[in-house]
Amino acid sequence: MPETSTDTNRPAAARRRARAIPILVIGAAAVIGALTLGDALSFDTLAARREELLALRAAHPWATAAAFLLAYTVIVALSLPGAAIASLAGGFLFGTALGTPLNVLAATLGAVAIFLAARAGFGDRLAARMDASEGRVRRLKAAIDANQWEALFVMRLVPAVPFFLANLLPAMFGVPLHRFVVTTALGIVPGALVYTSLGAGLGAVFEAGAVPDLGIIFAPHILLPLLGLAALAALPAVVRALRGRAA
Repeated sequence: MPETSTDTNRPAAARRRARAIPILVIGAAAVIGALTLGDALSFDTLAARREELLALRAAHPWATAAAFLLAYTVIVALSLPGAAIASLAGGFLFGTALGTPLNVLAATLGAVAIFLAARAGFGDRLAARMDASEGRVRRLKAAIDANQWEALFVMRLVPAVPFFLANLLPAMFGVPLHRFVVTTALGIVPGALVYTSLGAGLGAVFEAGAVPDLGIIFAPHILLPLLGLAALAALPAVVRALRGRAA
């Protein structure tokens, strides 16, 4: 019998469904994690197990660093609760000098996992449809493409943009992987440095029986410099826009 169009389309449809599996797994893990892991990945848990963790680091420093890197990467990749606590733990266990690069590397690897899953699941097709569309959608896509570096840096530097959303949007707009990796790794350094430094001082916080202020990144003396960096990152795009209007 001759092959029908329906039969021809079945393998393509199956491939599309298969490519959507990773992002669906991440979404399911995020929901399950939010419902079940809130207490396990919390500051109270870190405080209760701090002596055990310090002893493990002292006995096996490199293995502990590798295990921490893997655990933090999984937390970010699956959008589990506790990413901020993991950043504090990185500072508490390894100090600011080593904890900051570990935190940045883990967060970047986890972000790349979400980005690739989203791009495979729907990002490539959505970006292609935007490129093929007409009118406002196409103009919006063209404007974003012309200012990708600036837009990506601003999303990372402004703490008001949720981390998960900052991983999804680039996939939707067809951002190349290398741009996503570079802007993520560099753009999260200021925030990672803040939380890692806060974690490095947790010893005194534990002794006082206090709780660290995780909203410190919104304090004026920290938020204003971050907004200043975001403004500098956006400046080339603003200059190009002004030159375009003048022309």
